[in-house]
Amino acid sequence: MSTKIQLTSSSKKRRVVSKPSDSSSSVSSPREKRNKTSTERVVEIKPKPAYDEEKETEVRTISQDVELHRDTCGKVRSLFEQIRDLKHSGRSENASTIAEKRTEASVLFITLKKLNRLSHLRCKKARDQTQSTKQRVDGLHLQLQNLLYEVMHLQKEIKKCLEFESNDEKIELVDLATFYREAPLDISMPSLTENDPHKQRLARLDWEREQRKQLAEQYEAIQNNRDEVDREITTKKEYLESLQPRLKTILESTLPVQEHLSMPFEEVRSQHQMARLLPRPLYILYVQSSAYSEACDKALAVKIEGDAHLAKAATTTSVALEEDSDSDNEENLTESKRRRKTVGDKLEEKRKKALSKHPLQIVMHLMFKGEACLILTFSYLMELHIVTVVAEIKEASGVKNLKSLTDGTTGLAEKLKTLSGSDDLLCAKTILNCLYPGDNGTESPNPSTAYQLPKIGIASLEPHLDTIGSPYHWCQALSGLDFLNSDDSAKASTKQSSSHMEVTIKAIRTRVKARLALQKQTASFSKGLIPVPTSAVKLFPSKLSSRLVSWRPVTEEDVMKLGFVNSHPSKDTVGSASSFYLATCDRKSAKIQAVIILKEAYPVTPPMFMVKLDWQGVVHMASNDHDIMDMEAEVNLHSKELITPKTCEYLLSCQLQRLLQCLDLYLEACCAEEVARVPGAKVEFPKEKMFVRNARGRSRGKPYKYSPQYGYFSQR
Repeated sequence: MSTKIQLTSSSKKRRVVSKPSDSSSSVSSPREKRNKTSTERVVEIKPKPAYDEEKETEVRTISQDVELHRDTCGKVRSLFEQIRDLKHSGRSENASTIAEKRTEASVLFITLKKLNRLSHLRCKKARDQTQSTKQRVDGLHLQLQNLLYEVMHLQKEIKKCLEFESNDEKIELVDLATFYREAPLDISMPSLTENDPHKQRLARLDWEREQRKQLAEQYEAIQNNRDEVDREITTKKEYLESLQPRLKTILESTLPVQEHLSMPFEEVRSQHQMARLLPRPLYILYVQSSAYSEACDKALAVKIEGDAHLAKAATTTSVALEEDSDSDNEENLTESKRRRKTVGDKLEEKRKKALSKHPLQIVMHLMFKGEACLILTFSYLMELHIVTVVAEIKEASGVKNLKSLTDGTTGLAEKLKTLSGSDDLLCAKTILNCLYPGDNGTESPNPSTAYQLPKIGIASLEPHLDTIGSPYHWCQALSGLDFLNSDDSAKASTKQSSSHMEVTIKAIRTRVKARLALQKQTASFSKGLIPVPTSAVKLFPSKLSSRLVSWRPVTEEDVMKLGFVNSHPSKDTVGSASSFYLATCDRKSAKIQAVIILKEAYPVTPPMFMVKLDWQGVVHMASNDHDIMDMEAEVNLHSKELITPKTCEYLLSCQLQRLLQCLDLYLEACCAEEVARVPGAKVEFPKEKMFVRNARGRSRGKPYKYSPQYGYFSQR
């Protein structure tokens, strides 16, 4: 029979009740029920302690668990091998054995799970111990930091105490020898202070105080004296200020006298005051040009023009400019809110700022003996750091020699334009081009502008030259700027300016004189006249039968349409010219047509002639006739023979006169050859010039060279 155990909570006792076995009948008799109570008996059982795996981890060691795990795994492996062998045998009686083996393996798996739980408990316990130890270490570390902070604080306090200086230590006292020598005995008391440093220090401080009192009294007396002198100075200053309006009135009254005596002291004074506001390049240009005008060229006048108030504003600091812009923005706050600047507006502002000029300018007036006046206005671009110039030509008063060409009351410029057919010769935009080789004033001489301008959308300065002027290289040289081996911060040099001033002014005068003379020559050519200077008359024979029929300006497109120009060997040089003219000359049935290419550097670069001769129904030109090529060479290549110091400005007239001379020689030599072949033949152009041989050499060259000394012609 089995035993039933009942546990009561109050007495923690168990009652054992006997039960019938399972094999007995479920229906009990009444007697058995009566005896049931008598069979019950009370048994007191002591409670067993509960199973705790955590305690077991303390009792068992890790090595024991590892050994148990190894044995258990070996047993499981052995059971699996036995089960496998039994299954492979295929006997039916092995089923019960396999079930037993499975049961044993399951029990062993329970042991493995227990070992797993024990390992996890050990890990948890180790982590908890580590965390508690870490907290304890952190607490100790914090205590250590607090102690170190207190130590550091105490050390700082000790250092402050050691470094403490009293105010009396900052006072520079006299040395001891001076103190005992100058101080009175009631203060120095040598008997007490020599052996006691503290009393000695106190005595020296008392003596210092007495000395400072005396010095304070002296300072007060000197201050009163200074105030009295200051009042006297103020009185005299007020008196001098009252004299300024009187002196100004006196100076104004002397202006007519200054003008009458040509002593413009007031104008010079005002110019010098404005010169102080010029940027350094323009200041150097003004000083050097004024000095050159006074010493070498009385026909050169220099002055400063512009707004002095704006120039003063331009010299202020950038901080002041920013403050002014901020105040303007505050005043126009409403308008700025309504309309915000776009990217295009900002870029346009940057362009205007980059191309902005200094408010003051240098203006030069070059007079040319009553013929004309060249006005050069020099400006300084503050952002690009370059100097530009704008040229202007005005008619001078009292013109006599040029007015003879006008025959009326029309103005000089209009009449000359009517006679010559072109005003390009005195065009202010191009009259100074190529004053030096390659300097056409279209590119900035400052290399840094090649990086500045693309950032603001400006590819080249050429479209803006009408606004800012032309930045010629000689303008930079006159202003003392040299960008050859420097950057945009190149400092203007007086030496650079003075070395170029005289040469450049003379070059400008030579250029303008040549253009004025050229204007008069073209006007005469339009009338069929060739003005040859008196000093150059001897270079030509006394009689020329050929004559100038017509003269007119043409364009480059018109020139390129001419057949003899397209076939000319030098047609590639046509594009580099600045002016084109078409001249027609004849002698009876012979007619010659010449294209004159006049370059900007005239007369340094002589004009170029391209010739076509139409005679006896045959067209002669350089491409099919060596004589025409020799004629062009005589006019173009040997033009230096026609230049003298007095005739260089009339080089074009001399070349045109030589062309007529060569035409006469060509026609007369050809007719002389025909007479030599057929004696007594009648020719159109009899021999009028004196020459020995009609032709010479393989090319049968004509005698184009004229000898003024002997008056005859010969071959070169």
